[in-house]
Amino acid sequence: MSELSGHVEDYLRLRRALGYKLERAGHLLPQLVAYLQAEGSATLTTELAISWARLPADARPNHWAQRLAVARGFARYLQTIEPATQVPPAGVFPSRRHRPAPYLWSQSDIRHLLDAARTLRPPLRAATHEALFGLLAVSGMRIGEAIGLNRDDVDVQAGVLTIRQAKYDRIRLVPMHATTTAALHTYATERDRLCPAPHSVAFFVSSTGTRLDRSAVAKTLRRITAAIGVRTDTVHPTAHQLRHSFAVQTLIEWQRSGASIDERIAALSAYLGHVSPADTYWYLSAAPELMALAADKLDTRFGSTR
Repeated sequence: MSELSGHVEDYLRLRRALGYKLERAGHLLPQLVAYLQAEGSATLTTELAISWARLPADARPNHWAQRLAVARGFARYLQTIEPATQVPPAGVFPSRRHRPAPYLWSQSDIRHLLDAARTLRPPLRAATHEALFGLLAVSGMRIGEAIGLNRDDVDVQAGVLTIRQAKYDRIRLVPMHATTTAALHTYATERDRLCPAPHSVAFFVSSTGTRLDRSAVAKTLRRITAAIGVRTDTVHPTAHQLRHSFAVQTLIEWQRSGASIDERIAALSAYLGHVSPADTYWYLSAAPELMALAADKLDTRFGSTR
């Protein structure tokens, strides 16, 4: 193992111990080391980092920017060990992160979704998907977090969920409304009646008693949304967009009640499991009703400009 390869392993080990998965860095940094060795350099320089980032040559600038960002992170670490290391500057390649406009589930959409889930067969599949989609709609959880729940993670007595499969391997507690707790308790009772000998400790189980498969849930959701008329050639609702809709609806209710958004956004960010409130603010975009409420408040405060 070369000295640079050893530094890569140390860097990845340190960052992962802090909770970062670094899957992309784990894949790309050994390639960067191989590139430096092929160029006959034992030092990471700005010129070499940029040349490596531009591979392949026919890729989009956004792809190059992502590669260079990986090299920059490693270079900052390496410079504390090898002062001759150069850290490439930011902004070398133009990049724009494109996030498609989300579909915002209305309350009517959600009711139709749960009604349709209730008609699935066999009965255990129906009960599981109704409870799962309902929980996503009222908690803003990620689909992976909900599927990852074990029985011991759902405390119906205290009304608290313990999410262990959270992003960045963090553990967080999610308090539930009394109606949510009651619905999960009802599901657990029905699940145990229909499947007294499950093959998994998962809270949400499939019709065969195993932990739910994410792709299978997505397939079921596609079929339901097509059947109830929500899915079209241009509109593709997903389970993750229930999370976005929860965040938007929460902000709308705060704004209608006159609550301070800035004072509460940190609490919503923590509830959703975001690293920073900036991530939460993105979830609160693209909502016409929200924009109309904001405009009305501006009219009230400064006088109508329309």
